[in-house]
Amino acid sequence: MKVDIKTFKVQDAGRLGTVSFVVGVVLLAISGVGYFTDPKQFFHSYLTAFMYWLSIALGGLFFTMLHHLTGARWSIVLRRLAESVASSLPVMFLLFIPIALGLHDLFHWTHADAVATDELLQSKAPYLNTGFFYIRAAIYFLVWIALSRSLVKTSLQQDIRHDESQIIRLRKISAPGMLLFAATISFASFDWIMSLDPHWYSTIFGVYVFSGAFLAILSFMILMSLFQRRNKVLSDVVTVEHYHDLGKFSFAFIIFWAYMAFSQYFIIWYGNIPEETYWYLYRWDNSWRIVSLIIIFGHFVIPFVGLITRASKRHLGYLGAMAAWILVMRWVDLYWLVMPTYHRDGMSISYMDFTCWLGMGGLFVWWVWRRYTAAALVPVNDPGLEASIKFTNA
Repeated sequence: MKVDIKTFKVQDAGRLGTVSFVVGVVLLAISGVGYFTDPKQFFHSYLTAFMYWLSIALGGLFFTMLHHLTGARWSIVLRRLAESVASSLPVMFLLFIPIALGLHDLFHWTHADAVATDELLQSKAPYLNTGFFYIRAAIYFLVWIALSRSLVKTSLQQDIRHDESQIIRLRKISAPGMLLFAATISFASFDWIMSLDPHWYSTIFGVYVFSGAFLAILSFMILMSLFQRRNKVLSDVVTVEHYHDLGKFSFAFIIFWAYMAFSQYFIIWYGNIPEETYWYLYRWDNSWRIVSLIIIFGHFVIPFVGLITRASKRHLGYLGAMAAWILVMRWVDLYWLVMPTYHRDGMSISYMDFTCWLGMGGLFVWWVWRRYTAAALVPVNDPGLEASIKFTNA
């Protein structure tokens, strides 16, 4: 990988994009073969992988809007990477098509015979029906893609010629965009994960999914930045100070995610209403108990203790290892949300769980890397760029 140190434009993008694309195509093709042997397993594995990579893409969109709304200086050098991640949302829309085609294998409420004998499903039918499901999905992606395209387009225009009006426009897009983002990610999590079990509900669920998404993008950005540093790219631009802030953000959202997870559980446990508690009961039965314990200790205790000190956030090798660990735990968390609705009697791991996850990830990384290396790696005409490069933690 070669970069012009004056313009920050990539002269040679290296092999990451090509390798990621080939791996993605091959593994998704292998997953496609699994569809013909066990379609329900395929769709559940595919949905888990899709929600994983979609959460990172949405995390990139949120990070970008948050940056513009707060006017933060430290994150300017990371903005283009977050924008590139957010620009993957059109690809995620295309990857959503198999889910749209597999509703009958995924969602119990799409079965007319089940609705006919279930009073609760009948009462939810005005919302949980195939037509309205497609309409809502289209609205979600329309909002996300429109926001990401508007933000990225204005940001790239700034590289050509800076104008103060561009900063104002980016804030004007981000302000209502935050409200739209909050609503769409919440309802999308209701539609695509919570409605897998249409009898259960949680008003905290959308925030729970969001907290995991933002934690995932922070870890993804740490690893991508470290990959560039290893290739001697932006090593003097994205410094230990920026990694320290990413580490602090990660530590904060580990706590926030745990708070949302515990609050959801505590409210349901305290209410002790059968139609709510059963969702947790069969995640505490058979081998699913092991996964639940892995999430408690792996998704919270280990990263909490691991990132609690200042030194841990400034040791780049260690921080990278923690970021990779958090990303793995993010997949375990989504697996725990999706799979028990299919494997009620206990955990059953399939090769498609991994081929869908890594295959979709290959296409995701390919697209992000393609967009990231197509323009300057940092917003070169941003008036705060120099201050961002020289940023130091107090």
